[in-house]
This record gives sequence, structure tokens and C-alpha cells, in this order.
Amino acid sequence: MQIDDISFNDISIFHAEESYSIFHKLNFTRTEGGKEWLRHFFSTPFSDIKKITGTQNILKKLIEQVDDWPQEISNGTVLVMIKFLDYALDAIGNKPSAVDAFMYRLLHSADYSMAKFSVKHFTDFFRGLKKIETILANVDMPVHFKRYIDRIGHLLSVVEPFKQMAAVEKDETIPQHKNLYFAANVRVHYKIEVQELIDIYSRLDAWYSMAFAVKKYNLHFPEFIESDKPFIEARGLYHLLLHNPVPYHLQMSPEHNFLFLTGANMAGKSTLIKSVGSSVFLAHIGMGVPASAMQLTMFDGLISNINVVDNIAKGESFFFNEVQRIKNTVQKISDGKKWLVLIDELFKGTNVEDAMRCSLAVIKGLIKVKTSLFILSTHLYEIGDELQELPTIAFRHFETMVTEEALSFSYQLKEGISKDRLGYLILRREKVVDMLEKL
Repeated sequence: MQIDDISFNDISIFHAEESYSIFHKLNFTRTEGGKEWLRHFFSTPFSDIKKITGTQNILKKLIEQVDDWPQEISNGTVLVMIKFLDYALDAIGNKPSAVDAFMYRLLHSADYSMAKFSVKHFTDFFRGLKKIETILANVDMPVHFKRYIDRIGHLLSVVEPFKQMAAVEKDETIPQHKNLYFAANVRVHYKIEVQELIDIYSRLDAWYSMAFAVKKYNLHFPEFIESDKPFIEARGLYHLLLHNPVPYHLQMSPEHNFLFLTGANMAGKSTLIKSVGSSVFLAHIGMGVPASAMQLTMFDGLISNINVVDNIAKGESFFFNEVQRIKNTVQKISDGKKWLVLIDELFKGTNVEDAMRCSLAVIKGLIKVKTSLFILSTHLYEIGDELQELPTIAFRHFETMVTEEALSFSYQLKEGISKDRLGYLILRREKVVDMLEKL
């Protein structure tokens, strides 16, 4: 599924501030390598339903094993190993005896201390890998996952130093000559194999993180429907970053492929748009989604127009960049493929009359594209009258209750168009009007 950097940011997949990042919330990796693989998985949503269901199957199996996942391997463990592989250690013989070890410790005390310290982390690593191989060896996994488990099992059985290190107990004292034997082998004879196993563990760490997140947040795996026409139906849908979300029910299809969304500020329009976008994205990387149930087709791309900004350095206005983003959207969705298009408050950078005229032109143009689904929020409820006759547009709104200048929101999606305009009321409620009158 195609998605650009702007859309990644708009729907909060990645964000500079961690509290606004879905990636950060779902990141339970234990190593930097795992985190980078997880970032890779999040950066490359699938365009193949077989790969999506394959990842779903991996995560479903791992969810059953997360409580038994080994605790031995940490980021510190892997960092020590990587550093030791390139450390300028004085040469060690292939099979040091007890006497050789005594002399090496006497003549190269600093290097021996480094070897002893590092070997402890290597034994933790190999013991952890052995536990992973044990709990997953007989689990029915997709082929591309199972080959990593088989590779771990093979190396831990045929490479004698690896086999011995995996058998070392957590607090077991390792003899001096064994420390040097293990150190020499991981650095010289089997360095490439060690690096391969670190990379394998990093991948497993990323998949473990995804499975752990699905279980922790009670996410549900969506069902993909094979169809040439776009479709989404979600029950109990909510935004993953909210602490106390109000769930929605949403259905979009070619018969109603354009959702015209109205409501006051803070009523929930932007949250709904981001909820749909982020859930469709998570579905396309094989993750569970924040909904009690979800069915959808594969989408070829997702594009958003939410957080448009001006560019002072280039002398580009806010409105100009809005136009360029719409232009980019039109170019992309003209390919006849299935796109999910998310637009929040179109044409905020111009006057109301101009914005209404531009918005009508854009909406009437976009609805010609039957292969995509569109969600557009706006304050310009007046244009809804002219759009009522268009059968593929569904009109929904979020209501606001006003009592003695106090506002309350149900966050429930309702039929029709909202004509709420509460800007001045909010200005009064926040005492800004009183402050201005006292100037």
C-alpha cells in the first residue's frame, strides 16, 4: 500500500513527539535492532493479501507464547556482543587449556576481564535463543518465519561452542579456559554466524513486539475481502492514542464512497478521520486494529490532507500548499486503483466564499472516482445543500450540546449535517471576550 511521509504524520503513525506516535505506543521491542525492524515493518505496508494474512498468522501464534518469551536477551546484551566482536583483543589460542588460561589472565588481565564479561552476555543470548527455538519448533508457522527458527536450531546444534553456551545456566560459573574458548570462537571462527543470529533475533523481536501489542491492547485482526471495489466496515472503531475513546460504527462502499463530515470544533471529526486512516494502515501491515470487528478490501494507497502548513522559506502560502496537496491527490487517485483519501477541513487558507467554491469543485470532481473511498470534514455546512442530490455522498455529523454557554460532546456519529458554529461561544467561555472588553 502506497503512503507518503505526510500521510504517515497525519494519521500519527510516526511523530517526533512520542505521545502522538502509534509506532511508539506499539513498540515493545527489547533491542535497537528489533526496533529498526519494527520501524521497517511499519514503513512498508503490504500490497499482497497473502503477506498480510501470513503476518497475522505469525502474530496469532506468537500471542500464545508471549508469556513464555525469554527474558535473557536485552538491548545491553546485544550491544556488548557487537562491541566485543570488533574489540582489539589480544590473540587467544584455538583450544586454551587451564594453564593457557592462567597465563593469559596473568599477562593480559584487561583483555581477559573483557572476554569474561562479554561471554556472560553471549551465554545469555544463546540460552535465550534456545528457549525461543524450543517453544516455537513445533508451532505451525508460515514458511518465511519458520526458516528463522530452523536456522537457530541448526546453528545451536552443529556449532559446538554455540551449543555449549546455550546450555550454560544463568548464574553458572564458567571456568577460565572456557571463557577464552568461547571468546575465541565467537570472534574468529563463527563471527559471521553470530551476526546472522543477532539479525534473526532482531526480526523475532519486532514480531514479538507486534504480538505483545495486539494482546496488551486487545486489538482484533481484521478480515480482508477480495474485491475490485473498495469497502470498509468497522464496529467499535476507536483511535489507539485516546485514553477513553468513544467507539464508532462506520461503513463505506462504492454506493456511498464519500463521507461528508460536519460538526463543531472539538466534536470529533479529526479523530474519526485519523481512526479510520490508522486502522486501515495497521490492517495492511498485518496488525490487529482498534475495533471490535473490521472488514475491508485491500487498498493500493492511502493519502491524507490534514496537517497542511505554509513554507516561508519557499514563499509558499498555506492555501497554495493546500492546492498542491489536492493536486497531488488527484494525480494519484487517477490511476484506477483503490485509494483511501482523508481530507480534514479543506481550504482553511482562504476566505469563506472562496473556500466554499473551491470545496464544491473538489468534491464534485472527486466523486467521479468510483475506485476510491473519501472522508472529508468541513465547517462549510452550506455546501451540503448543493451536494444533497449526489447519491454516493453520505452525510454524517457530530453533535454538540450547549447549556448556559457550557459545551458537551457525545462523540457519536449521526445522520445529517451539523450547522453548529460555536467559535464565539468558546471565545466567551474562555473569558477572552471579557478580557478584550477590559483592555
